[in-house]
Amino acid sequence: MAERTFDEQLIKYLTDVHSIEVQALEQMRMAPRIAGSPELAGIYREHFQETEGHERLVREELERRGAKPSTLKDVAGRVGGWGMVLFAKANPDTPGKLAMHAYSYEHMELAAYELLRRFAERAGDDRLRDLALRVGADERAMADRIGDRWEAAVDASLREKDAGDLGTEIVKYLRDAHALEAQALQMLEVGPKLAEYDALAILFREHLEETREHQRLVDERLKELGGRPARFEAAAMRVPAVNLGVFFKVQPDTPVKLGGFAYAFEALEAGAYELLARTAGRGGDERTAELAQTILHNERDTAERVAGTWDAAVDAALAAQGVAR
Repeated sequence: MAERTFDEQLIKYLTDVHSIEVQALEQMRMAPRIAGSPELAGIYREHFQETEGHERLVREELERRGAKPSTLKDVAGRVGGWGMVLFAKANPDTPGKLAMHAYSYEHMELAAYELLRRFAERAGDDRLRDLALRVGADERAMADRIGDRWEAAVDASLREKDAGDLGTEIVKYLRDAHALEAQALQMLEVGPKLAEYDALAILFREHLEETREHQRLVDERLKELGGRPARFEAAAMRVPAVNLGVFFKVQPDTPVKLGGFAYAFEALEAGAYELLARTAGRGGDERTAELAQTILHNERDTAERVAGTWDAAVDAALAAQGVAR
């Protein structure tokens, strides 16, 4: 394999980050219309303005290096942004689904900038390191703003559906959680073969067993409530997981992309259990609320463990690409 310079690698990574910002712009442009409450709409509008600044900073950094954004990646990012919003809109609990997916996306952006910072530090590029720190702080702050408003998201979702039977809603959220665990299982089963570095491979193997237990507990609780997993939904979730395995196999920098994606997926699961715990609490279902809180803590802990592997991910990606200064 021919060696690639650090600057070539940084340009490639910056085009990836730019496409992520393009996708975020589309999400934040459309999100206020379906947020379900003025409070939630307000934070999405505020972050749209921040995201415009992030996109400009990354674009200017590319131009400074004599490069430009990737049209193909940006188009894919824009379409992805529409897809996330349309998915949320198609669900009967749109505000909650939107908050859950936005929360996950902010963590994906945070991961992207944390990884970019590590690339910049290894290249000795202080300017780029500072950019990554600045934007990463904004993404973390937005994730926290969403995380402070789960109650508002539940309020808006229940109001939008005029939900009178909270027991039915709890079962629906349990089914959503079961489907997410099914997707997680698929990804964790293929993950160790794709990771390309031991720290993440080991973590995937450990979390696979934890995830099997999560799904068993959710399935058990569904049965106790007279429900059962939505088989079609669970099967539909497995297809993207298999496709992701194919996607990561063809990526030249699998370690960093997989490490960032795993972090974002843990945030997606955390969001699902935040919504479940609060809905169950309102319905007086303490057993389901406690179950959701227990799994939530594990997903958060796993996300931090994934973040702890990012230095190794960057080193593995640079080695695989033969990057030389």
